Amino acid sequence: MRRVDREFGMEVLTTAEMERADRLTIAAGTPGFSLMLSAGQAVAEAALDLVEEGPIVVVAGGGNNGGDGFVAAAELAARGREVSVILLCERDSLQGDAASAAKGWKFPVLPFNPQAIGKPALIIDALFGAGLNRPVEGEPYAMIEAINGNGAPVLSVDLPSGVNGTSAAVMGIAINATETVTFFRRKPAHLLMPGRMHCGRVRVADIGIEAGVLAEIKPQTFENAPQSWRRSFPVPRIDGHKYARGHAVIVSGDIAATGAARLAARGCLRAGAGLVTLASPRDALAVNAAALTAVMVHPIDSVVEFAEWLTDRRLNALVIGPGTGVGERTRDFVLTALSAQRSLVLDADALSSFAAAPDRLFEAITGSHDRQVVLTPHEGEFPRLFSDISNKHPNRSKLERVRAAAERSGAVVLLKGPDTVVASPDGRATIASNAPPWLATAGAGDVLAGMIAGLLAQGVAAFEAASIGAWMHGEAAREAGPGLIAEDLPEVLPAVFRRLYDEFGIDY
Repeated sequence: MRRVDREFGMEVLTTAEMERADRLTIAAGTPGFSLMLSAGQAVAEAALDLVEEGPIVVVAGGGNNGGDGFVAAAELAARGREVSVILLCERDSLQGDAASAAKGWKFPVLPFNPQAIGKPALIIDALFGAGLNRPVEGEPYAMIEAINGNGAPVLSVDLPSGVNGTSAAVMGIAINATETVTFFRRKPAHLLMPGRMHCGRVRVADIGIEAGVLAEIKPQTFENAPQSWRRSFPVPRIDGHKYARGHAVIVSGDIAATGAARLAARGCLRAGAGLVTLASPRDALAVNAAALTAVMVHPIDSVVEFAEWLTDRRLNALVIGPGTGVGERTRDFVLTALSAQRSLVLDADALSSFAAAPDRLFEAITGSHDRQVVLTPHEGEFPRLFSDISNKHPNRSKLERVRAAAERSGAVVLLKGPDTVVASPDGRATIASNAPPWLATAGAGDVLAGMIAGLLAQGVAAFEAASIGAWMHGEAAREAGPGLIAEDLPEVLPAVFRRLYDEFGIDY
């Protein structure tokens, strides 16, 4: 299982929230320069871990990021390393803590010229911080281009220069870091694309900010990892039985499109639902029955039959969309399920079926009793439902778009991708970064929809179910390895469960 920094929480802070954490710490009595000293020392430690010998070049900007670089340079020189500093501005123009840090560097600085980099063993990128919100141009652009082309490993301070810390956007050009050292908590750009691609390995350093400041900041974004949803993770009771773990229903498509629903059903059962039934059109009943064993099948042709069947309250979680077809029939099934007030995952065709009238879906969701509804679009389906969000604000980050979609729809929204974001209408969000590239394969999303329904069936709330499902989906793909096909995902879930049980200290 991929490990993260366990000594740090899973909160993810925007640049504004991180600045507030700094201010609160300073107001409580810790000097700002003390924080800078700790940050620079953490950078120096990371540099020593990366290269054991050879010259080190620090490329420093004129702000606090550059100040961290000066502290790191002085620390490395004090430990006997050969260090030089290239400075973007005149040394005398530095202000505040950055000026104080520069005073600790007792050597000349090199002119801001790409030729000054030379052939070092390591480049420390302390040019821009996480708050960069303008395009990189001119001399800084040329310097970043030269650093990327140098061939030496690069250690970035807080974030690779050129990446916006909150949106993860690349502001024209960005450093390709080997490793990034950030402070106190991760920023969205450490997890969201494309910023994450520039970060390399991310380490989080303690610089003396107490976790108590988070009670004041109240962050709403979290890294999607077990630490963030441990208390919601469902564990079967020793005195339990299958009926206590819920009965999920997966709606199948017609005879030519049954595979997607079966993938979802298998994922649902493996995720822990006590029982799973496929609601199958009669013309596809034999095909589905022949391909299923532990998953049951039930004949359903019309929305009237579906509504009558849902009078059985034991059927507590549903998946509609995988292979169901785009059109009126699928819309009617969705609206019937919402009227029946069941936990519901809507994927694929169920989302596209409302492309012409998304408000009709959103009104039905907000009118649902408990709103335990999860929408699971990919980037192609998202603008079909949320064209207003996609078109009016094309430069919004993925995190901002998904939050807006959750608020707009009244549902939990999971936007798939290498940086899957889950957002709740109340503003909470998680960002997953554990999905390997081979997870991008036909049918993988169908399995995910089923996994989320399996968690819903066990009584997990929608936001937590979507977050747990997304993380386990990524871990299952890592377990299966390259060459994965969607059918492999449910089969490797037991290994993921075992590792989670070990991490949580659960006996099995």
